[in-house]
Amino acid sequence: MPDRIKIGLVGTGNIANSHLRAIKAHEGRAEVVAAMDVDQGRLDEFCEKHDIPNSYKSVEDMLAAEQLDLVDVCTPPGAHADPAIAALDAGASVLVEKPPCLSLEDFDRIAEAEKRNKGHFITVFQHRFGSAGRHVKHLIDDGLLGAPYVSICHTLWFRGDAYYEVPWRGRWDTEGGGPTMGHGIHQIDLLGHLLGEWTEISATAARMARHVQTEDVSFAHVSFASGAIASVVNSILSPREESYQRFDFARGTLELTHLYGYDAQSWRFTPAPGVEAGPEIWPAPGPDVKSSHAAQYGDILDSLERGERPGSTGPGARRTLELVTGLYASAFTGTRVRREDLSPGNPFYHRLHGDHPDWAPTATA
Repeated sequence: MPDRIKIGLVGTGNIANSHLRAIKAHEGRAEVVAAMDVDQGRLDEFCEKHDIPNSYKSVEDMLAAEQLDLVDVCTPPGAHADPAIAALDAGASVLVEKPPCLSLEDFDRIAEAEKRNKGHFITVFQHRFGSAGRHVKHLIDDGLLGAPYVSICHTLWFRGDAYYEVPWRGRWDTEGGGPTMGHGIHQIDLLGHLLGEWTEISATAARMARHVQTEDVSFAHVSFASGAIASVVNSILSPREESYQRFDFARGTLELTHLYGYDAQSWRFTPAPGVEAGPEIWPAPGPDVKSSHAAQYGDILDSLERGERPGSTGPGARRTLELVTGLYASAFTGTRVRREDLSPGNPFYHRLHGDHPDWAPTATA
């Protein structure tokens, strides 16, 4: 790799500012050399504000003119898959903001492009990369917490009607889903990252208060290959906002309470009765790194510099989208869904509403 990793941004809307701050947190290791947006005024303002030397109106023009190591896609979800494939085919790695794309079909198209090229397809799932979360993953993988039993994964947020005045929100073809896909996916990813492969899901979803195509609330019961079970709730109708996760293991309970990002103080460990938990279990050792775009960018740069696969790629990232897909499939069909059911023959593999008459856009637009 070069002394500094060269990055091109696709999309210069609000989330691009978060990505740029994350990159600048690693100044000296990476630089944004180009940006692209279809809105010329927004593009010019963004590049001037952040001293980005080259700007383009199309992804194709940017990839043809620049030798990029990493393409950072900051567009709405419906515009993730095609730029990601183009970037991989141009020889770059690609980072996309969550969710990775609109369907398992799109994910697999991107994965095929990754297989035929040297770059990696990375999704922003920043909760994996806080220091406390990394320590919990180590404890689980090394068996120091014992068997996993019960988990709670709740994303209770609030988004009013004004939030959905942005044209691409609340639509299947542009946002991809409601709070399950666009908000709770952060916690859902951490749940799967820590507990591993899921096997079955039973869910319900409702459109209770927002005039949108998608759901505004969902509930699910998830079974894991380890035998653990989890309760998953996603809402954008909750005035007292909270992101809460709880993991009950044989040797103790870990709880995580925060909103949009955690630090070490956001976690609490309670040993099981009769268990003496030494410092090798809790608290997490070393410097406290908050879960954030900057923390994930550190992992990405480390991996690219070493020529290794970054975290939040491949089957682990697909597992998260599978769980979201399974939740919608179960909720909309009223059936229990197994992970292996989500094959190309399943309509939910292609579209998260599965063409269900009560949820497909033609019925709810």
